[in-house]
Formats: sequence, structure tokens, C-alpha cells
Amino acid sequence: MKTFKMLEFEYIADTARQSIPLIDGILINQENSHKSWILELYIATTYRSLFEELLANNTVFEAQVVISFPDNEPARFTLVVSKIQDIRGKISVLCRGTLKAQRKRYAEGLLQQLLAEGVSVEELLARFEQGMRERPALKKHK
Repeated sequence: MKTFKMLEFEYIADTARQSIPLIDGILINQENSHKSWILELYIATTYRSLFEELLANNTVFEAQVVISFPDNEPARFTLVVSKIQDIRGKISVLCRGTLKAQRKRYAEGLLQQLLAEGVSVEELLARFEQGMRERPALKKHK
């Protein structure tokens, strides 16, 4: 098993995204045949209702997470909430799931979208770097 520091957590539901400010967070790569990960978020109780609903309905959701260093490209996970616990006026949310392998496909799609938009050569690198960092939803190509 390997552990990593979680720096940012963004909940993704359909087309909406919600950044969840972390007080602290950790990820554990279980390094098993299922490629399972455990994510623990230590957050304000403000977000309790969101995670309680996900837990109660056993909802599978996606999240985008920045791991270890602020400049790292966000990693996308498919998760379910497995436990919520009160700790010193805050909550700990335990999630289990898998890392989605999409980096190369996303980069190709983002580049294709920027080229289709006719982005100038001068602007291309800056917009590409920003897109890889923020991971906005890509437009569907016909």
C-alpha cells in the first residue's frame, strides 16, 4: 500500500462540479488486483448532507483530486461513500473506489477542442495547461 496527501477534492455530479475545501485529506492506493483506493476527507460539517445522501443511496460518483503537489494534474476517481464520522466538530468522510485511466484520452480531446475553437498559437499552450489542470468537461464532437 502507498499513501498520498490529498490537496484538493472536487465532487462531480453530471455537469455540475463542487469544490470541497479540505482541512486535511489522505489517499491510500491498496495496490490490489481491483486497483482499489481509499480516500479520507477531513472537512467542515457544512458538507454533511451531501455525503450523507451519497452514503444513504450508495451513490457512485466521480471526483477530481489533486495529489501530493499543487501543480500535479488532477486525478479522476469513481467513488462511493463508505463511512462518515464526527471528529472534533468536523467530519471525516471515507470513500472507496478506483482511479479512472483517462489522462491520454482527455489530453487528446482537449487539444482537439482547442484546435477546433481556432485558438491562436500564442494562446494554445496556456489554454492547454489550464485545461489539463482544471479538467473542464469537454464538448461532444459530432
